[in-house]
Amino acid sequence: MAYGRGVTTPAGRPPSDTPAADPPAAAAPAPAGTRPPGPDLPRTTLRDLPLPLDGAVVDRAAHRRAEPDLVRTLRAQPTTRVLLVHRGRLALAGPTPADGVALLGPADVAAVDPVTDDEHARWLFLGEEGGAAYVALVLPDDADAEEVDIEGVDASDPFAVLARERHWSGLRELVGGLGAPLAGLATEAVALAAWHANHTRCPRCGGRTTVENGGWTRRCVAQGIELYPRTDPAVIMTVVHGEGDDERLLLGHAAHWPERRFSTLAGYVEPGESLESAVRREVAEEVGVVVGDVAYRGSQPWPFPASLMLGFAARALTTELRPDGVELTDARWFTRPGLAEAVRAGDVLLPGRASIARALVEDWFGGRLPDA
Repeated sequence: MAYGRGVTTPAGRPPSDTPAADPPAAAAPAPAGTRPPGPDLPRTTLRDLPLPLDGAVVDRAAHRRAEPDLVRTLRAQPTTRVLLVHRGRLALAGPTPADGVALLGPADVAAVDPVTDDEHARWLFLGEEGGAAYVALVLPDDADAEEVDIEGVDASDPFAVLARERHWSGLRELVGGLGAPLAGLATEAVALAAWHANHTRCPRCGGRTTVENGGWTRRCVAQGIELYPRTDPAVIMTVVHGEGDDERLLLGHAAHWPERRFSTLAGYVEPGESLESAVRREVAEEVGVVVGDVAYRGSQPWPFPASLMLGFAARALTTELRPDGVELTDARWFTRPGLAEAVRAGDVLLPGRASIARALVEDWFGGRLPDA
């Protein structure tokens, strides 16, 4: 699926039996499009470029999820803020995505029953921050059905009113302009709502399930087992070869993409597979390149519908490209000057800034690349 140096322990955490060392002095920033020579991969997590959707600054307050009548309690607090979700889309604060996500007060949704029924997760507790609680209200799929009564007046169902009165947008169109904490809240709401929409039945017996814990679990009625939201891990990687000015980046073109679109390689982690092995397998399967060293760079939630993108840098041991012709129809090596020129000329369209793929490419490049 197309889309550092130091110790290998997580960034900021020395090995448990080693005292933390003083941080090294900050080096002068390299000019855009340059990297120090050397074959080593960077091993610190992405810091210079923000990862869209990674706005998790709100405390999810898991300790509150089991509180009796939690939604009713929060509805009575004027500081509570409500995000509206409808078929994977979010209500906007204005007519366009540039206006951002709407944060409603309890009075704006006063007509909606505060109690989530057993089967449908209408109310989802997202967390709290700075004295305010955040919840998502998930509208029924048919809330925007164009039905009228015998007098030609729109139905007054509160869900229908909310659906009609608001402008809506998908998360992909929003994330580039959302800052924290809205980016994290919007991602959390869409991801959790998608899990409920796709898991109304028990995966073991097919029986009915009910919603519990502020929307964070479901329970099989027949077996009593508790079900939790699932996330599908996927690896996404910059594959490089060479050193210094001759270092090249591998980008691929997926079969279903628009012409000239190129991005990093990516793929799902298979059962019983480590992340590093998944990187090596995906690159070998898609373009026939053998990968050696692999280093973690950062991650990004990607709720379309339930992925977690785990970003890596990988060093190629071979350079011959053999696209599989199924997932990838083209693959190319780019030097930094070559990629910059191809982007400026419109010969290469990079992934949008909502994706970790763009952050990985620009992290390797050493600065921002122009948009299409």
